[in-house]
Amino acid sequence: MSAERWPVLVTRRLPPVVMEALKARCQLDAWEADGAIPRNELLRRLPGKLGAITLLTEKVDAEFLDAGRDLRIVANYAVGFDNIDVVECTRRGVLASNTPEVLTETTADLAWTLLTAAARRIAEGDRLLRARTPWIWGPEMMLGQDIHHKTLGIVGFGRIGRAVARRAHGFGMRVMYHDVTRAPEDVERELSADFRTFDELLAEADFISIHVALTPRTRHLFGAEQFRRMKPTAVLVNTSRGPVVDEAALAAALRAGDIFAAGLDVFENEPEVHPDLLDLDNVVVIPHLGSATVETRNAMGFLAVQNLIAALDGRRPPTLINPEVWYRRST
Repeated sequence: MSAERWPVLVTRRLPPVVMEALKARCQLDAWEADGAIPRNELLRRLPGKLGAITLLTEKVDAEFLDAGRDLRIVANYAVGFDNIDVVECTRRGVLASNTPEVLTETTADLAWTLLTAAARRIAEGDRLLRARTPWIWGPEMMLGQDIHHKTLGIVGFGRIGRAVARRAHGFGMRVMYHDVTRAPEDVERELSADFRTFDELLAEADFISIHVALTPRTRHLFGAEQFRRMKPTAVLVNTSRGPVVDEAALAAALRAGDIFAAGLDVFENEPEVHPDLLDLDNVVVIPHLGSATVETRNAMGFLAVQNLIAALDGRRPPTLINPEVWYRRST
């Protein structure tokens, strides 16, 4: 088989420039319809494919790998990879990759967009005007929370969390963070970020921005108990993974006034949003737009293609999730 024309499955239509790059090197089988590829169709198309580019909507598990017995690589078009059973891929010698770094700054921008929108009641004001509700300016109309010179708590201090921290200094904010691993002293010094225990951060922060991976430990990391420990003026922002937040508990906390507001880009049962959240004015909800700029979605696609082509060409993919498979192949 010519190395120029590897059979590859793409589970969703990617940006046009990315699709053209794939077509130049691969026999491309792409799901062109809007929405996620149905599971039975996915499994039907996998046999004979040497590579696959997947999204978070596709579960890469034993059944997936059984159908794709010839797969050399699964290249995830996302920085997260909780949709991939990495252990099973590793056991079967299938490389797995993701697209980190290229979406760091864009996602940090969006976290700040949600933070300011929730704090200043932007979406609520927009809805009021679009509903043509009569109004007149008044001293107590739609009062929000100041952002400048407040305390920002960041939960998860990786690339995106640190990018969010950098932006805070333009607002004159105090920054604190919590992570399972404390950052090096030079990073703390550069970002003027103070380490706190999780409980300390909950109690002290005026704004909390979540940037953790979804693991069994972080599922429902934020629930009713955590909301009770936060300030009643606090704002919660989640651009990481939906199941990190217990949506029913969040809705109850927002309704009761345990916290002031929330901004959510991700959801527990995406694309569904808990109906109790949709009934509240003090939560801003958007449909997973963290990386949604032309430049970033193109960059994610090109990185996924680089990973795919490298693996099929016998080279190490640049952003491997399971490098032990590569080491095993190379020895």
